[in-house]
Order: sequence, then C-alpha cells, then structure tokens
Amino acid sequence: MQRQGGIVPEGRILVTGGSGFIGSALIEKLSHFERLSLRVALRRSAVHPPVRGDGAIVIDDIGPDTAWREALAGVDHIVHLAGRVHVSTDAVPDAALEYHRINVLGTLNLARQAAAARVRRFVFISSVKVNGEETLPDAPFRADDAPAPADAYAASKREAEDALQQLAAETDMQIVVIRPPLVYGPGVKANFLRMMRWLRSGMPLPFGAVQNKRSLIFVDNLVDLLVTCIAHPAAANQVFLASDGEDLSTAELLRRTGIALGRPARLFAVPPPLLTTVASLVGKADLARRLCGSLQVDISKTRDLMDWVPPFSVDNGLRATARHYLYVAGRY
Repeated sequence: MQRQGGIVPEGRILVTGGSGFIGSALIEKLSHFERLSLRVALRRSAVHPPVRGDGAIVIDDIGPDTAWREALAGVDHIVHLAGRVHVSTDAVPDAALEYHRINVLGTLNLARQAAAARVRRFVFISSVKVNGEETLPDAPFRADDAPAPADAYAASKREAEDALQQLAAETDMQIVVIRPPLVYGPGVKANFLRMMRWLRSGMPLPFGAVQNKRSLIFVDNLVDLLVTCIAHPAAANQVFLASDGEDLSTAELLRRTGIALGRPARLFAVPPPLLTTVASLVGKADLARRLCGSLQVDISKTRDLMDWVPPFSVDNGLRATARHYLYVAGRY
C-alpha cells in the first residue's frame, strides 16, 4: 500500500486501546500494510477486532505494575492509545489519583519496559487540553507553546509527556507526542453524537449568533497522521498538534453537519453571553464553553516537518460520520 510522501510503516507494531474509537480505525488502516505485523493490547472484556499477525494480547489493567513482556516481544513500534479519559467519582473517590495511576504511571511503566525491550519508537496520544482549554479567535495554540493544563485529566497527560521525553533523553527509544482536539467520525459518541441527534430531530437550536472558531479532526485524518508518525524520520522526539486544517464556528459546524445528515440546521440567534449565563445556571458551563468558546490549533509544524496534509476534508469527514449515524439509527 502506497502513502503520501512514500512513508510506509514496517516491522512489528503494538497498539494499545485497539478496541476504542481511534484504535479500531487505526487497526483497520494498519491491516492493509503488507510489511508489518500487528499486535493489539485489549481488555479481556473488549470486543476483539480481527488482527493479522500476532493477534490480540489481553491486558486487564494499564497501571504501574502491569507486565508487558509478552506483548513487547519483538516489537519495533508502539502506538499508545489506551488511557483514562473519564473517571466516575461514584466508583473512584479521587479522580486525579486515578488519572495519575493510569495516564502517568501506567504509560511510563509501559514505556520503560518498551525501552528495555529495544522498541525503537513510542507514539503517544495526548490531548490539546495540555495546551489549555480555550484560545482567542485567530490566536491558535502551537505545538511548542508552554503547556497550560486546566484539569486533572490534562495535567496527567502533560506529566506523561514530560516523563516520556525524559525517558527518550536517557534511552535510545524515540518518543512522538500527538495532541488532537475533538475527534469525530463513524461511531463518535458524547457531545458530537448529541449534536447529530439534535439536528436529526429538527429541534431549533440557539447557536445562530455563535461566531467562535474551533479545530477538530476526522478520525481517518488522525489515523493517517499516526501512521506517518510511526515511520517518518522527522517525527522522532517531537510534539505535534493535529486537525483537519479548517476551523469552524459552532453555527457553521451545525449547518454543515445538517447538510451531511440531510436535515438542515434550524438555528436562531441568542447572544453567546446569555447562552453561557443560562448554561451556568443549569450546571452546563463546560458544555457552553465548548459551544461558544474558541479552541484553534496551528498544524504548520506537523505539515512542514513531515510534509503531512490531512487527506480528508471536513465535509468528507462529516459525510462519513453522518452516513454511519443514519445507518445505525435506522436499525433501531
């Protein structure tokens, strides 16, 4: 299989989090490359995707004491997608400690064992939240900006990045860090799925006056970047931001998603400060910030250093996402 720039991954690759939203798409992509063997670390309860090569390895917990010897045997590259994104305070009284245990100590434990096993490159999915929660319009985050994490999850990702970079300085293993913004695509859940349900229902939405700017990335664009970072020599020991290369306001995203769904968005204008105030009163301040605030990323470093261009446009991604959503919705 040929790729843009001629960069093709080879060798044995271990993917953690292979049953997740990003992991499933990455495994599908990697399965088409003939000169690599794919190994996938999965929870025992996860749906095991079909994997050519060494198949699936069951890892019940990613923590500071997890034994990775079997999974790492003969591995050349790792893409570490597994981690803790949401912590239920009902099940875990201290969310920060759980983020630290899995996202920091668990990641570093895997990376140390990988370095000892002579793994050549460790690609780590972090988060744009390491940069911060919000930008001014047309003042995007850049990959080499000073980090400014605002919550326990983002802080755990930054600490993991720092620990990995220190390990790279002490060993021969190369580290690549990717910080994506919101990832969407077929099977997306959470707020993006909620937005599609609003649009399909024909519900009038009060976002017509929201003129923010937000970056997002189609899952197939992120997967293409991950594959590039596995193999590209210039990716070694770098931090990259990722996006589709086109930033949208909430109003524009709703309009274009509505077109993809075949249900034009019914928008009316409410001043964003009023939206934010009302949302705060009903305990939805975080959602209002995402819908009304800006969060842009500058991917010029990603483009220039690796000659990488997102292969799919925003509209391509929205159409694929909408098709899958309508197919699933039509089955129930």
